[in-house]
Amino acid sequence: MITIYPAARILTMDERRPIASHVAVRDGRIVGVGEREALDRLGNAVIDARFAQKVVMPGFVEAHCHITEGTYWRYAYVGYFDRIDPLGRVWRGCESVDAVIARLAELDSTSKGSDGPLSAWGLDTIHYTGSGCTRVDLDRVSKERPIGALHASGHTLSVNSRALQLAGLLRTGIDHPGVPLGDDGLPTGELRGPEPMTLVGSHVGFDRNLLACDEAGLRAFGRLCVRAGVTTATDMASLLASEAVDLMRRVTGEPGFPVRILCARRLQGMPPAALVARALELRGFSTDRMRLGAIKIVVDGSIQGFTARLLPPGYFNGAPNGLWYVTREALTETFELALANDLQVHTHANGDEAIELVLDCFERALDGRTVDDHRCTIQHAQLAGDGQFRRMRALGLCVNLFANHIFHWGEEHRAVTVGPERASRMNACASALDAAVPMAIHTDAPVTPLRPLFGAWCAVNRQSAVGRILGETERIGVAQALRAITLGPAYTLRLDDEIGSIEPGKRADFAILEDDPIQVSAADLRNVRVWGTVQDGRVFPAGAAS
Repeated sequence: MITIYPAARILTMDERRPIASHVAVRDGRIVGVGEREALDRLGNAVIDARFAQKVVMPGFVEAHCHITEGTYWRYAYVGYFDRIDPLGRVWRGCESVDAVIARLAELDSTSKGSDGPLSAWGLDTIHYTGSGCTRVDLDRVSKERPIGALHASGHTLSVNSRALQLAGLLRTGIDHPGVPLGDDGLPTGELRGPEPMTLVGSHVGFDRNLLACDEAGLRAFGRLCVRAGVTTATDMASLLASEAVDLMRRVTGEPGFPVRILCARRLQGMPPAALVARALELRGFSTDRMRLGAIKIVVDGSIQGFTARLLPPGYFNGAPNGLWYVTREALTETFELALANDLQVHTHANGDEAIELVLDCFERALDGRTVDDHRCTIQHAQLAGDGQFRRMRALGLCVNLFANHIFHWGEEHRAVTVGPERASRMNACASALDAAVPMAIHTDAPVTPLRPLFGAWCAVNRQSAVGRILGETERIGVAQALRAITLGPAYTLRLDDEIGSIEPGKRADFAILEDDPIQVSAADLRNVRVWGTVQDGRVFPAGAAS
């Protein structure tokens, strides 16, 4: 049976028919788009008028996020900005280390008698003037139970003395760039990068494999997607252990699960050849709502965490350069093997030095060959310059920019990390489009909230949290920003033949909006309200996503 949905307006993202009033759906697929009279020719149909006063868009595609956005809500949120949890509750931000300690102390007092870890996430110390969060600070909460607070970037973990002791790190003589030492020769408790974080993570509730097998967290992630209008999302740093794959296939396969998830297996714990073999194996387990077979490589860390790799002049405040997470040899070999096996690679590179390494290694992996339509994508690429965008275009690379950074950390980038000039050209959406690089934008949830429309607002307005415009020439138009959260990311995931626009033959994936993002002012784009989603023809009201 065909169902025809009339709407106040349908923004199709199809250049041949950008606006429509009706869309027809059968068996989860779009069979017609246009005016009512034209769709009547399709035959017997029922009219479902529930969206008649709403605006319909393609379901938003979040091409770089992590399902831990749902899982972490079982821990304490200690981020700087207010945040809404999967049940709609607002958590107020912690604007100082003392506020973080107070929240953790309250949680500790309500769980007295527990010998388990006290876990928190979202810590954002760069907003605190001259203050980090060390083991001495966390010891104020407890010296008996292990405590860990994951930073917002996901690249630093602050822990107390007990956690360091359990991991065998509460000692002198440690020589590792990711383990800064205090005046007493002991680790400060701020652990940077995957190696030291992994050593301590299992003691403070951040074991990656256990988090990946959190069924409740996966369901919470689905609820967040409905509230945000997202119908296709990613898990962009998974280790994809067999148990996690089994759980995700089961949960995503349930009739009521509302989102399609593409998972990328990270280069960690195995050499490139084994990674490629595992990715090929995983591809065979793909389903409609769980797509497997992509690869993720992390080259450097985060700019606000001072773990990203920057070209001269380096960090504005004189901090040492960041960390390399992968060798040049392993990066090149992974690219070579992936291209030979038609596997897509998503490569995290924040700093311009890291981006340069990716471009050099990818060029070497191609070795003069033409590989058609590989769509390998540089993720974040926050400090990419004009020359690097031109190289991306020449190499056939896509880019997925982190537009939200301008709001969440723009002032800190301007004053502390990279300085005013480089901050004004971070996440250069206009430059990417000018260079004809296929582009998407993303939220990297849980680093920032899963809100694609807010990301679009950031790309259009480029305002920091205090309202300062950073890089007016890098602003893009509303229509370009909406494409960057629909058809743009669908292209970077090699899914644009299925999703990203409202066209006959594509999946019936829609974001249902209460307001028209084309009609509101650019300043109000972030305030556009989401009613819910339609995913593969199944309707999910946001109000019921609890």
